[in-house]
Amino acid sequence: MFLDNQALGLVVLVVVIVLILLALASSVKIVSQTNKYVIERFGGYKVTWGVGIHFKVPLVDKVASVVTLKEQVKDFPPQPVITKDNVTMQIDTVVFFQITDPKAYAYGVENPLGAIENLSATTLRNLIGELDLDQSLTSRDIINSKMREILDEATDPWGIKVNRVEVKNIIPPKDIREAMEKQMRAERERREVMIRAEGQKKSQILRAEGEKESAILRADGEREQMIRIAEGERQRLIKVAEGKAEAVRINKKAEAEGIELVKDAHADQAVLSLKALDTFSQVSQGQATKIIIPSEIQNISSLLVGLKESVADTKVVEE
Repeated sequence: MFLDNQALGLVVLVVVIVLILLALASSVKIVSQTNKYVIERFGGYKVTWGVGIHFKVPLVDKVASVVTLKEQVKDFPPQPVITKDNVTMQIDTVVFFQITDPKAYAYGVENPLGAIENLSATTLRNLIGELDLDQSLTSRDIINSKMREILDEATDPWGIKVNRVEVKNIIPPKDIREAMEKQMRAERERREVMIRAEGQKKSQILRAEGEKESAILRADGEREQMIRIAEGERQRLIKVAEGKAEAVRINKKAEAEGIELVKDAHADQAVLSLKALDTFSQVSQGQATKIIIPSEIQNISSLLVGLKESVADTKVVEE
């Protein structure tokens, strides 16, 4: 009986030791780099654990919340919104946020993600309500910026920092989409017609410029040709005039030399008259239609008579 009690006490001791070890093991917490542990003692906030090994007092301390410090992405489902011109659209948003204060996140608001979703929906409705359909479709950057500012300011007491807000999809009603597709198709056709017309215009302009350049080049060529012809004719006339001037100079020189020879030969009046008669004979054989006979020609007959008598006297003397 004593042995049974002793064995039972040993078993109980072992069980107690195991429970103590388990309790001690469960009280040791290792916090990773990206997490924060919010610790409560007797139901009240005690401390926030950072990275490292920590010991929790069993039955006294409790891990109230494990908070991650990584940036989180929450894709909210489409929300019905009404534009300024009474068009109902479906818009879904994506919110990028990060927890900066674990204590405020744990005690600031119940269900922080649900709060962010509801706040995002109401903010989006307010912003879209101030814009018409066209502005809503073309003002994504403005909507994103305003939503981020409003959400970041509203979630700051909750220990949350909103880094970015993106409008993911904007889905207008079916009839609006069909009208927009028709408008876009008409716009594309209009641009196509304008581009084709612009191309034809440029083609005609280039063709006209080409014809203009061709006409200018042709006119320049003809002008250059006429200039060259005129220059050739001028050179020919110059050469002819120079030839005539040279011929006149040579004739004058020959006449001067002839006169010198006559002077040197002591030619009398009879020889000069015969020479003049010979020159008149050559002139009469030319192409001139009118010939002016000098008055000295009238004395030629008397000169010939005198020559005849001189020749007769010479023959008598020789006989």
